[in-house]
Amino acid sequence: MVPTKQHRCVHSSTCLCTKGHITEEVIFLVFNHLNWNPKSIVNLSRTCKWFEDLAKRVLWKEFCTKRAPKMILDLHSSGTHIMDGNWRALGKLLICCSGNNCNNEDGLLFNDIQTIPSHFVPRPRFSRTSGKSFLLPQCRNDVLYVSDSCDHLDQGGEEEIGFFRGVFKSFANTRVKKMLIGKRAPLHPTEVCPYCKVKMWDMVAAKMVPPSASWRLGAYEDCIECYVCLNGHVMGVCTLLPFSDTDADEASE
Repeated sequence: MVPTKQHRCVHSSTCLCTKGHITEEVIFLVFNHLNWNPKSIVNLSRTCKWFEDLAKRVLWKEFCTKRAPKMILDLHSSGTHIMDGNWRALGKLLICCSGNNCNNEDGLLFNDIQTIPSHFVPRPRFSRTSGKSFLLPQCRNDVLYVSDSCDHLDQGGEEEIGFFRGVFKSFANTRVKKMLIGKRAPLHPTEVCPYCKVKMWDMVAAKMVPPSASWRLGAYEDCIECYVCLNGHVMGVCTLLPFSDTDADEASE
């Protein structure tokens, strides 16, 4: 859906158009018909500030609710504030593997692997059970949803690496955040969360990634990097163990 010429304006931080557009109700019905297509939401958001605000407030919320209904219901079941970091950040996390794109000119978030740009993941799956594997025993009452690994070849195809991402429920009240603060864990000096652009803690440096995370990912134990941002978004990378012939046969059955 594209606004008419009289409604179209240049998208910028100074755009103040707040009227003269199609009503929110009509836009809601159109995007409901489109099954909340994320690419269409992004394209509409680029049109002008009014549409961008509508997308942040309404469209991304509906997208998240329709894309992962059980997960979103659980994340909000405590009656706390809507998603930390806003709905657009959560929508991006649901469908976008961050890769190791840098947020500045200093380098990559994960420096020991080749450059892998962020990209769309067509069928993401997030699991609360998988999230338990990323929590220390004293943090097991926290709720963390973690995605399946997004696998890529690295070093000329010699090794396979997996990117993962996740989100905490009510991160401000979690044992994980309290421990990070109690440990005075440093924030990354340069990089920020690719989803909401706030500072991140290095979970490995804080010694808060248990061995069970490697088992869950199918990765080498000493080859995991994991970060959590101030809003509770998790992102990480690991070097995956090679499949044996038996594993490959079982996976194909």
